[in-house]
Amino acid sequence: MKKRILLSICLFITGSIFLPNKSHAQIQNADVLNAPIDISKDFNNYLNTFYFADELTSFDPATGKGTIKYIRNNYQTRQAFNNMMMKPAPVPANEFPTTEYDASPELPFQIQFVSDRTIRIKTTSGPQFHPEKESLMLIDGTAPNHPELWKYSKIDGGYKFTSKQGSVEIQVKPWHVKIYDAKGKLLTGTLHDTDFKNTYTPTLPFSYVRRNSDYSRSMGAAFSLEPDEKIFGCGESFTQFNKRGQKVVLWTDDANGIQNETMYKPIPFYMSSRGYGVFMHHSTPITVDFGKYYASANEMYIGDDEADLFFFIGEPKEVLDEYTNLTGKAAMPPLWSFGFWMSRITYFTEKEGREVAKNLRAYKIPTDVIHYDTGWFDIDWRNNYEFAKTRFEDPTKMMADLKKDGFNICLWQLPYFTPKNTLFKEIVDKNLAVKDRKGNLPYEDAVLDFSNPETVTWYQGKLKKLFDQGVSVFKVDFGEAAPPDGIYHSGRTGFYEHNLYPLRYNKAVAEITQKEKGYTLIWARSTWAGSQRYPLHWGGDAETTNGAMAAELRGGLSLGLSGFSFWSHDVGGFATKSPENIYRRWTPFGMFTSHVRSHGEPPREPWLYSKEFLEGFRKADNMRYELMPYIYAQAKESSQKGLPMLRALFVEFPNDPGSWLVDNEYLFGSSMLVAPLLEEVTERDVYLPEGTWIDYQTKKVYKGGWHKIKAGEVPIVVLVKDGTAIPHIALAQSTKDMDWSKLTLKVFAADTTNTADAKVYLPDTAEVQNINVSKKGNAFEVKSNPLSGKTTFKVEWAK
Repeated sequence: MKKRILLSICLFITGSIFLPNKSHAQIQNADVLNAPIDISKDFNNYLNTFYFADELTSFDPATGKGTIKYIRNNYQTRQAFNNMMMKPAPVPANEFPTTEYDASPELPFQIQFVSDRTIRIKTTSGPQFHPEKESLMLIDGTAPNHPELWKYSKIDGGYKFTSKQGSVEIQVKPWHVKIYDAKGKLLTGTLHDTDFKNTYTPTLPFSYVRRNSDYSRSMGAAFSLEPDEKIFGCGESFTQFNKRGQKVVLWTDDANGIQNETMYKPIPFYMSSRGYGVFMHHSTPITVDFGKYYASANEMYIGDDEADLFFFIGEPKEVLDEYTNLTGKAAMPPLWSFGFWMSRITYFTEKEGREVAKNLRAYKIPTDVIHYDTGWFDIDWRNNYEFAKTRFEDPTKMMADLKKDGFNICLWQLPYFTPKNTLFKEIVDKNLAVKDRKGNLPYEDAVLDFSNPETVTWYQGKLKKLFDQGVSVFKVDFGEAAPPDGIYHSGRTGFYEHNLYPLRYNKAVAEITQKEKGYTLIWARSTWAGSQRYPLHWGGDAETTNGAMAAELRGGLSLGLSGFSFWSHDVGGFATKSPENIYRRWTPFGMFTSHVRSHGEPPREPWLYSKEFLEGFRKADNMRYELMPYIYAQAKESSQKGLPMLRALFVEFPNDPGSWLVDNEYLFGSSMLVAPLLEEVTERDVYLPEGTWIDYQTKKVYKGGWHKIKAGEVPIVVLVKDGTAIPHIALAQSTKDMDWSKLTLKVFAADTTNTADAKVYLPDTAEVQNINVSKKGNAFEVKSNPLSGKTTFKVEWAK
């Protein structure tokens, strides 16, 4: 017995209890390699010095430039009633010689006007000797400035600028910047030390911290939060949808799952239910406390030594349009990408790929992509951009044959190279990897340095060779582990480059894809602001549970509210074999997402489950393929307007209070409301925004409000907004074989509705067309066909 106990202890200590060939998640909040950096801790450290923005000491309204005086503070402690209290208080300078340093520095402040809805506020904590000339996050590298769109007027105690969409007031002392909408409602404003005189809770105003350890500085931009205000966005966040009351760490992380607080896709952007959005134009780590510590304070703790903030005034659609005008809108992916992607981890051989393709057609599972994950190399996971010669007799011929049958091939790869990789020495010898302070490698792996143009050229050359062989798209996996202490070719450390790494990585693959294939398409996991320009991204390594399915939806909704039009997720979850009941309900959720892929631990192929599952999977897939004209038109419009395909209800219904409270259903495009079955049930509670809605499957009619609705034959609840004509196409086994010359408009209209509208976008046409149908007797007919000569419409009243 004693021997068994000792053996158990040894197994635990040595770690040999871990299962072989399985990855393990990083423990959160532990000081280990690549743990997310929480900047807010520096603002709570009593050893540091804090500078509070106090008054505007100069300002030129013609240029928008001025200076702010900052008051030096330190935390002071006091024991009271057996508690140690800590509160900031003004202190004199501690530098010597005393004549050489300012106790209360006066530092630059600037306000710019990008558009009549967009305001830029810049502050700095010290001199900027190497200002960034162009930003990778901005579509044109720089932001425009249009002061002519805002009218200046002098007001008591400050300055005011007004446009058609809102106004900004700058108060001199105490210094405040307050932003209002066109009706004069205060949206948000900076917080001054005097705003906290009525509380015992020590709270930092707009300020910056100077660290005692190294004298580095970071900005803390404090803004007001109002009662009932809700916050959304911040990237693909899997925590509660409304971020009010949360502290969000924006640091790109291999989250190793989707039910924790770290993110593959953090985005330094959020929007408020009060009618504004904020873009924190930085790549350093950022922590935002949305009223978690102090309910009325929004504290943006920015790692950078300056604050560069864009504020957007408007409703959600207007905010997203403005934000994506600045950082870029998603390119329109090719038609075939909207078809089904078949995958598992992993197919290893040419024979497997051909057999999967044969079975997909034999079982009539419409499909456009087959994905080879980590196993197409000689050694599984050892990425060297070469098909294994012993397992792929002729990959070029294989891809050509599959292409003829409507299959595009996707290949997995990553930007990390192990010491045993055949490319490792070349990467190191050519200085293509991130370095440490001595010029060595920060990790055992060589991590490609995409801030180096030579690295990008080398890397794109490897991808081009595979494109030439017939590859259609690359999976752009990982990218979250760029060394935070590494030295990059850009001249900056990982403190500035880590979060930019996914954007550089996405860009490198997307640009060579566009150059070689004529379209922009990747399948990526990690992002930063601007990555939405390079679609598309999927939701990471989901657990195979109901909770993960719900979390995946929250993550997709949040990413969509961060400027991303296109998004996908691993249908059925990723981490283990998907239980049939979960896979069955997850499938239609995937089919009603912009892009759909089955991927994860095998088996994933629907014919390897029960006969009933196979039939249900086919029906859901058929439904998607017949809806392709609707999906394609909605995708085009979304890419043009910066809107998400998977859309929070309040994007379309901002004046419907209930729409701001729902996180377990969504709009698929503008006209279809989707409520997945997140548990093993046949019906669920569904909230419908104002108006009339018609069940897509059963044709039952509902009014706005809460309803308990049964799922249709396909296990999901889908409703269509009254007065909508949904374009359909004849079923085909791939998008290549679709006949776009004959479309059917299925009209979803209540008995009292006399007209309906459809959006149609044909391949190889320039614009989305609006097709109007009107009632004539007991039927609907097309009034006029702007696509005459290209397609004809059959009209059916869906009753």
